Amino acid sequence: MSYVLSLDQGTTSSRALLFDDRGRVVSVAQREFRQIFPQPGWVEHDPEEIAASQIAVAIEALSKANLVARDVKAIGITNQRETTVVWNRATGTPIYNAIVWQDRRTADFCRDLKLQGHETFIQKHTGLVIDPYFSASKIFWILENVSGARQLAEAGQLAFGTVDSWLIWKLTSGRLHITDPSNASRTMLFNIHTGKWDEDLLALFRVPASMLPEVRSSSGIYGEVSGVPALNGIPIAGIAGDQQAALFGQRCTAHGLSKNTYGTGCFLLQNTGTRAIASTNRLITTVAWKIGDVVDYALEGSVFVGGAVVQWLRDGLKIIRSSAEVEALANSVPDNGGIYFVPAFVGLGAPHWDSFARGSIFGLTRGSTAAHIARAALESIAYQVADLTDAIQTDTQSPLRELRVDGGASANNTLMQFQADILGVPVVRPAVTESTSLGAAYLAGMAAGVWKDAAAIAKLPQNHALFEPQMPRSQAKELRQRWSEAISRSQSWETTSSESPASS
Repeated sequence: MSYVLSLDQGTTSSRALLFDDRGRVVSVAQREFRQIFPQPGWVEHDPEEIAASQIAVAIEALSKANLVARDVKAIGITNQRETTVVWNRATGTPIYNAIVWQDRRTADFCRDLKLQGHETFIQKHTGLVIDPYFSASKIFWILENVSGARQLAEAGQLAFGTVDSWLIWKLTSGRLHITDPSNASRTMLFNIHTGKWDEDLLALFRVPASMLPEVRSSSGIYGEVSGVPALNGIPIAGIAGDQQAALFGQRCTAHGLSKNTYGTGCFLLQNTGTRAIASTNRLITTVAWKIGDVVDYALEGSVFVGGAVVQWLRDGLKIIRSSAEVEALANSVPDNGGIYFVPAFVGLGAPHWDSFARGSIFGLTRGSTAAHIARAALESIAYQVADLTDAIQTDTQSPLRELRVDGGASANNTLMQFQADILGVPVVRPAVTESTSLGAAYLAGMAAGVWKDAAAIAKLPQNHALFEPQMPRSQAKELRQRWSEAISRSQSWETTSSESPASS
C-alpha cells in the first residue's frame, strides 16, 4: 500500500489527510487557528500560527495511522489562495500578519486603479477583475504601510508568497521559495498567457521582482522536507490552490465539467481545457493546473461568504450552538417565510464585485423566527452559486449538465436539494467530499509514481449521492427574482471603505 499526505491549509483551520493508493482517507487531523480582525473589513492571520498548526496536524495524521515519514511517498499542498505573506529572507520572520483573501482594506486603492483605466489591461493579462480579493494590492499595502518594508524590498531582502510558498519555505528550512501557476494566477502579477510574472504589472503595483517565488508545475518533485524531524525526507510533489485542487479532486479534468466547493466561501469552477476564455460576465479566468508542459484553464466565480454565514448564525447571532444544528432548525419551517438574507459581510464577489455591499436581511415581519432566518441563510448560499452558474453558461455558451459538489456545507442535504431545485440540474456529491485534499494528493501522487496519470485516477472507484431537481421551474424563477431584488438593495451600502491607509 502506498500513502500520500495532503496538507490542506484553509481559511479557518489547518488540516492534514492521509490517503492510500485507492484514494481512500486513512486518517485526518485538524486544528483551528485565530481569525484576527483589527478593523471592520480587515482580516488577518498569524503566519507562524498557520505554519505551526499545519506541521502539527501533519505529524498527528501520521501518528493516527501508525505510520512514519518513510511510509509516505509524497506530500501535496493545497491552500487558501490570495492570502498574502511577506517575510524577511534572512530571518524567515514575517514582517506583518498574513492579509487574508477576505480582507477589504484596499478597496479604495482598487477603485482608484479602475478610475485610472487599468481594468482592461489587468484582465487581459491576468484573467482577473480589479478587486481587493487578489494579492497584488495586499503586497502594495504592506510595502507602503509597514515601517521599513519598502526599503527592505528594494534591497532584495523580502520574500512574498501565497500560503503554499510560505509553508514550503518553512518545511524546507528556507531552501525552496516556489509556487505553482494555479496560485500565481491569483496574485494579479502573473501573466496567465505567457506563464511568467508580468513586468508591467510589477511596475504598476510597485512590487520588486526579487520578492517573487519561482513558478513550478503543479505536479513534480520539488524537494524534500527538512527541519521537521517527524516529516524529514518526504518529497514535496504537488501544489495547487484549494479550488483548483478541488476541481482536480472531483476529476473534472475534461472540458466543460464543473464543481462547486462549499467552504468558508463558495467557489464554482468549470474546466475550459487548454483555452483561456475571457469572461464577459465578470468571472475570473484562472489557471487550473500545469502538468508537465500542458496548462489547463478554468472559469471561476467566487462567493466570499458561503458556509461562513452558518458560522455567523452560531457565533454572531447565536441562534445555534453548532453548525450541524442549522439543518434541523431550517427544516422546522416549511419555507423562508418571505425572508431573503444577503450575506455580504465583506462585500459581494462574482458576478457583482461590490466591495461596498453589506450584509442585509429583507422581509422581516412579526412572524419571522430564528428558523426562517436559518433557512434564508442556507438558501442564500444556493442563490449565490446559481448566480455564478448563470454567468458561466453565458460565457461558455453551453448549458450546465450537472454540478459536482464538495466542502463542509455540501454535507447538508437540505442545502444540496435546494441547490438542485434552484439550478434545475442534478447535484452530485461524492462519498469522499474531501476533494480539495484529494486533488493535492492526486497531483503529488502522480509525480511520485503512485498513479500514472489522470486517466488512472479516473478509474479509481467512487460512490456518489445524487440530488435531482424537484421544484417547478416557475417557482424557482420566482424565488430567484426576489433574491435578485434583495441583492440590488444590499449593494453600495458603504460609500467608502473603512479608513483604508492605502488610500491616504
